[in-house]
Amino acid sequence: MTSENSSADGERQVWDVVVVGAGPAGASAAYAAAVAGRRVLLLEKAELPRYKTCGGGIIGPSRDALPPGFDLPLKDRVHAVTFSHNGRFTRTRRSRQMLFGLVNRPEFDQQLVESAQKAGAELRTGATVQRVEQHGAAVPDRRTVAVVLQGGETILSRAVVGADGSASRIGAHVGVKVDQVDLGLEAEIPVPDTVAEDWKGRILIDWGPLPGSYGWVFPKGDTLTVGVISRRGEGAATKRYLEDFIGRLGLAGFEPSISSGHLTRCRADDSPLSRGRVLVCGDAAGLLEPWTREGISFALRSGRLAGEWAVRIAEAHDAVDTRRQALNYAFAVKAGLGVEMSVGKRMLAVFERRPGLFHMALTGLRPAWRAFKDVTQGSTSLGELVRTHPMAQRALTLLDRRQDEGVSP
Repeated sequence: MTSENSSADGERQVWDVVVVGAGPAGASAAYAAAVAGRRVLLLEKAELPRYKTCGGGIIGPSRDALPPGFDLPLKDRVHAVTFSHNGRFTRTRRSRQMLFGLVNRPEFDQQLVESAQKAGAELRTGATVQRVEQHGAAVPDRRTVAVVLQGGETILSRAVVGADGSASRIGAHVGVKVDQVDLGLEAEIPVPDTVAEDWKGRILIDWGPLPGSYGWVFPKGDTLTVGVISRRGEGAATKRYLEDFIGRLGLAGFEPSISSGHLTRCRADDSPLSRGRVLVCGDAAGLLEPWTREGISFALRSGRLAGEWAVRIAEAHDAVDTRRQALNYAFAVKAGLGVEMSVGKRMLAVFERRPGLFHMALTGLRPAWRAFKDVTQGSTSLGELVRTHPMAQRALTLLDRRQDEGVSP
């Protein structure tokens, strides 16, 4: 833990790790660095708790990446999935074991931040970061990063983790590049007990009318989270899809308590994950599953890795060691999350052309449903599935080939 005299005008505190953004990625990074005994500052521009456009599904990999003893604030436990293809060919599949849990993001995020605080991280809300500087007058030495807040205040740190969302200022500093941008629209719809009871323990996934689009209904007690997602640039059509979707479900008569939208950004394969003593994780790094656009598990897992490697960077005494640790962080992310993203991109490419194929497989083929269950429950991942199951590998390779040849599967 450090507090050093680093300027002529008196003692200035130098944090070991400053984390920007207190969502799941930032809270996980702050927790990981604080557990290692480092002096950690977690900056968040909003006041907590705050709303986030998100379905709030906690799949197995998310659960497994939570701090030890974390008590999930579940609103429902999902044992059944109803699939439909643009409102037709509806079929429900069930599982004896819970597939995944559903949370309200304000509550979930707040609890993650509290875990980081209990581990020793200090939280500061209402702090908007304008930029970070690694050279210049604000930076006393080569081992220090200056985090400049709106209003001009400067905070010094040995390492910085950017977890400030998909429109990240820290991501811009690092030079994050994206090659897939999607628009998600969502409504939180309070419903009567009779309607809520019909949805309890069951979600709906609807493969949508736009290429690569789908909709969802996630029940959370007396509220249904209803949303759709599709490629950016189809704003009017995406809005129409959500309206039609809500109408088809018989929910048009209920007034949403919140209606919101959000852009998700998926990183390009060659996008950097660091620059000097600054790392990025979660949405700020463009880390999410390209097909489903699931981001919570990617945020939790990359955040934990970023926190662990930020500690090593904070301890690095020169540029060579800093670079080595940053490359190790990138390798750790790419070896796990990167493999899953690669498979997800292949899945999305086929899904955009042939959503009916996925619908038919999940509703009619037992191995496909079992694979869905295994991934959501966390006993495998998309990457492991393709690597360890020859049938899955052959099927995806065949679909890739037909995709390249422009042949309908």
